[in-house]
Amino acid sequence: MSDKILIVEDEVRIVRTLRLYLEQAGFAVTAVHTGSEAIPAFRQERPSLVLLDLNLPGQDGLDVCRSLRRLGDVPIIMLTARTEEMDRLIGLELGADDYISKPFSPREVVARVRAVLRRTQGQLTTHQTLQAGVLQIDLAAYRAWAAGRLLDLTQTEFELLATLMRHKGHVMSRAQLLEAVQGIAFEELERAIDQHIKNVRRKLKEAVGDVAIITTIYGVGYRLDEVELPHA
Repeated sequence: MSDKILIVEDEVRIVRTLRLYLEQAGFAVTAVHTGSEAIPAFRQERPSLVLLDLNLPGQDGLDVCRSLRRLGDVPIIMLTARTEEMDRLIGLELGADDYISKPFSPREVVARVRAVLRRTQGQLTTHQTLQAGVLQIDLAAYRAWAAGRLLDLTQTEFELLATLMRHKGHVMSRAQLLEAVQGIAFEELERAIDQHIKNVRRKLKEAVGDVAIITTIYGVGYRLDEVELPHA
């Protein structure tokens, strides 16, 4: 059965082009043109991934992203104008998995869709657990804990944390992290890693308090350290 892609985009020309390339790549495509149509279409179609324009008539893309996150962990790729940097960062903070700046190549969109789906649909079929101090990850179940508390991570945040744990104690550059979590390293996306790291750190802080687990190495990247909590 083909993966379903829901396109939420008001520009008919863009929808027509994306539909053509995605269907040629073997995907089933449904499209709506306003934010208010997005959630009913999502509930009816239950797509594998949503391509979401941020600048929509009526209900904007950020509101749609927020609503989708309340409904579950469906992968979301945002379509943004290059001038919408703040909205793009807010979208990533809300849990979007990726973004693509307009104008874009439809072949790039197909590549990004495939990369995100490969990641989120779980290519790991065997049970495997990673441990790093207070952190534990079940790779097969896509679940992560900090000091025994389950972390509410998006797929991108989960893969980012898992990558850092696999290389604990070593510095990972933004490009290396992008290659690991996206499957394709796009230079313009490297700054998005900073936002995802910020999200992961916030969720770790909620679980274990002010404990430095992920360290920024300025000008280089990030390092995850194996940290144990002091006994009470």
